[in-house]
Amino acid sequence: MISRVLSVELAEHAGQRVKIAGWVHRRRQLKSVSFLVVRDRAGLAQAVTTSPDLPGEESVVEITGIATPSAQAPGGVEITEPEITVLGEAAHPPFELFRPEVSAALPTVLDHAPLALRHPALRLPLEISAASVAGFRETLDRLAFTEIHTPKLVESATESGANVFSVDYFGRRAYLAQSPQFYKQMMVGVFERVYEVGPVFRAEPHDTARHLAQYTSLDAELGFVADHRDVMAVLREAVAGMVESVRRRVSRARDLLPEVPAEIPAVHFSDVSDEPDLSPARERELSEWALREHGSDFLFVTGYPMTKRPFYTHPDPARPGYSNGFDLLFRGLELVTGGQRLHRHADYLAALAERGEAAEPYRGYLQAFRYGMPPHGGFAIGLERWTARLTGAANIRQATLFPRDLHRLSP
Repeated sequence: MISRVLSVELAEHAGQRVKIAGWVHRRRQLKSVSFLVVRDRAGLAQAVTTSPDLPGEESVVEITGIATPSAQAPGGVEITEPEITVLGEAAHPPFELFRPEVSAALPTVLDHAPLALRHPALRLPLEISAASVAGFRETLDRLAFTEIHTPKLVESATESGANVFSVDYFGRRAYLAQSPQFYKQMMVGVFERVYEVGPVFRAEPHDTARHLAQYTSLDAELGFVADHRDVMAVLREAVAGMVESVRRRVSRARDLLPEVPAEIPAVHFSDVSDEPDLSPARERELSEWALREHGSDFLFVTGYPMTKRPFYTHPDPARPGYSNGFDLLFRGLELVTGGQRLHRHADYLAALAERGEAAEPYRGYLQAFRYGMPPHGGFAIGLERWTARLTGAANIRQATLFPRDLHRLSP
């Protein structure tokens, strides 16, 4: 039995009989010879045959033959004297995947995602996402965080009842979680430092290039902080770890990666805006300023008005109208929201009363604060936004595996 080798390993077996397997990436038929380019998870390999009967593109094949040096072949080696076995026949693809660029429009790509994602250009964002998550986990593990997995069916909305998906939970109303916010705060009382990688759901009727109804959130929460600046320091480490992980794992993404400054520049919200929030245009302007003045693709905006922050946000003790909260802008777009949280039970009751909300719907959450919680804070990174900014995607759906938005629920 000959063991399968990957395309990138063929050079190590020059002159030997080998077996490769993958998808037919391209067929090139000349008068006396034909070339069959096969794609596997590592790259491309080429087989040379005199047979005119070739399997169709995207068919799954197994090829046994001699690994023969060839300067024109991918990796400098091709398969000669091939024996081709078709493991799975493919229908004719609706567009060609061997082209360097995807010719199909985005709706067509999304409609045929199981096929389209085989294209190397469309796989790249998913490779970056996987490497980024690995770097996030590695960094927080190193910083003594504990990974948790929280419920996605919850009894109350995290931030706004208008932006949740309601579901029938055995005759009761429940909601898909907007974030793991409540649970990760509770778990600070158990582990002090926690993180989670998981889906979150936002029933926001936005049909834009930057919004999704479901996305992946990289969340962290840590206890015994002095204020939001301790949270910002951990976030900086997490982002640097994500960049380094992509650099190690995805060689073709290295030119896309930013440098993460040892200290990310920061500005206070009151110094850059008279509005209650930053518009997308203002985010772009501030990012351009950070790049021009500090050479940084990143910028912290701190001290957002309390009116624009959730009820659990800790106010700035010196300026109660402003918060100990922040956003991290990356290449013109808000990437991260975070800050210090309230940690005293009485402060939560007062904050809810001030906003005209009853405490009863939050009783499970508030229970944690009745039994002593340290000063704490945390952040959440939108994985798809991060990947879209790295790749320069014009639409976040180009960086999302099977996106869910206002119109799309399939595939």
